[in-house]
Amino acid sequence: MKKIAISACLLGAKCRYDATDNYNAELLKALEGYELLPFCPEDHAFGSPRPTMDLIKTEQGIKAVSNKTGADLSFAVEGYAKRFFDTHADIDLFIGKDRSPSCGVCSAKLYNKEKILLSTDETGLMAKEAKIRGITAIDAEKFILS
Repeated sequence: MKKIAISACLLGAKCRYDATDNYNAELLKALEGYELLPFCPEDHAFGSPRPTMDLIKTEQGIKAVSNKTGADLSFAVEGYAKRFFDTHADIDLFIGKDRSPSCGVCSAKLYNKEKILLSTDETGLMAKEAKIRGITAIDAEKFILS
């Protein structure tokens, strides 16, 4: 049976920044018969609700930065991602919540330090780890359309 890592909010977990979900019945129907492994690095690290964060291009690379405090939140998200994939080494597919700074595969927004939008097709920090490990990764909205 194929194992699919999937953003928990798509399954109905109330783990978004505002403690709501992104439940997607159409997606779940398409995934019937697969083993789904839910994840949410932001909820795990910071709880829900929580302040939003954005991907910011810095001299040290792309960082996840709190919109409330300006703190670099990257370490917690990246650490969760590494532990998740180390624990689940046999994942066949990664489905991330589109536009998420953690889970977006090719749809996350990237800003500069002045909060000027640089790109809308970036990879979130958890999705980046999936790609580094050679796991096929796709945004949820693209999976449904394919």
